[in-house]
Amino acid sequence: MIPPPGSRFVLRVRSRFEAAHHLTSYRGRAETPHGHSWAVEAELRTAGLDAEGMAYDFVAVKRALDDLVRPLDHADLNRIPPFDRVSPTTEHLAAWLLEALRARLPGAPVAAVTVWEGPDCAASCLAGEVAG
Repeated sequence: MIPPPGSRFVLRVRSRFEAAHHLTSYRGRAETPHGHSWAVEAELRTAGLDAEGMAYDFVAVKRALDDLVRPLDHADLNRIPPFDRVSPTTEHLAAWLLEALRARLPGAPVAAVTVWEGPDCAASCLAGEVAG
């Protein structure tokens, strides 16, 4: 099947990790350390498909994402750079993972990374769409 002209594609690849953290300033003071079951979702967007009919290789994205979250699994995020200097908010994690994933997959159409801090709360960092 050939996609109709003008078709766009969104790919999503997920990974998970378990980790503890605490915000270094939450309403004026440090939070108590606590843990979450984190999920990370990378989103890639493209208008074209390659010769094999793929927008991008899921395997390459999954491998890169898993490699990035592996050091975070069962860790205290406050002890892992850059979060030993920057409060490990979900927003900071999303921005860090977006930048790291784009560096690992140069040329990949990585559009966003969403980090879930449990089943109900998430933050996304969108490539090139940061508002002040």
